[in-house]
Amino acid sequence: MCPVCVCACFSNMEKKKKTMNDSIHTGTKSINDEEPVENDSESTTLHVQGVSKVYESPAGTTEVLKDINFSIGMGEFVSIVGPSGSGKSTLLNIIGALDRPSLGKVYIRNIDIFSLSNHDIALMRNNLIGFIFQSYNLINRTSVIKNIEIPAIIAGVEKKERAKRALRLLKLLGIEEKANLKPNNLSGGQQQRVAIARALMNSPAIVLADEPTGNLDTKTGEDVFKLLKSLSARMRKTIVMVTHNSELAKETDRTIFMKDGRIEDEKRN
Repeated sequence: MCPVCVCACFSNMEKKKKTMNDSIHTGTKSINDEEPVENDSESTTLHVQGVSKVYESPAGTTEVLKDINFSIGMGEFVSIVGPSGSGKSTLLNIIGALDRPSLGKVYIRNIDIFSLSNHDIALMRNNLIGFIFQSYNLINRTSVIKNIEIPAIIAGVEKKERAKRALRLLKLLGIEEKANLKPNNLSGGQQQRVAIARALMNSPAIVLADEPTGNLDTKTGEDVFKLLKSLSARMRKTIVMVTHNSELAKETDRTIFMKDGRIEDEKRN
């Protein structure tokens, strides 16, 4: 896809994202104060088509993913579960354009992401995908608010605007008073909220969460999960969560079960 086409796609998406996310960028309500948005079943955020992944090594060929196919609509919260080695983390990395499939295609908002140049893949990843990691991946030498601003800095957002946006996200997530602290002065739950704010900074089309409650105690993990569920249900955020927690998976809209690199089953909860 040519750079002009990519920019045109991003421009159209930005208009849609602005309308969908006024509560983040211009509002000061809490998530639970937002009015639920009706789901548009015709609007597909993510489409995975025939994705396979093969690793070559001196020991031989390992097929990690085998013909994966599914779609996720706008505002859906989908969990991916399976035993260790089932391929779920590899799949999440491919959806997030951190790795490439050996075969198949991934579409985010109708963009065939692996048809783009490496430069445009990086641009797309920063603008359309938010990442939440099990270990938070925050930079301890800088403040909470600067951590949240990082995606906007990469996107070239003006300083005053990105600071305003970051503060509103902090308020939305209930940690506004932590803005100028270093992440290592926060609890695990607070650090994960900072990571969620960072993931939302550029108002992405999709949020990918890799074991987001894995490093948290049960109560804090449940609180973080409820926060993610509210973002999906009330603010129409599309979320894909990899988890080993079967109880949390049951609370998502849909669960994809993986085993030996394949989708073994799929269940609407």
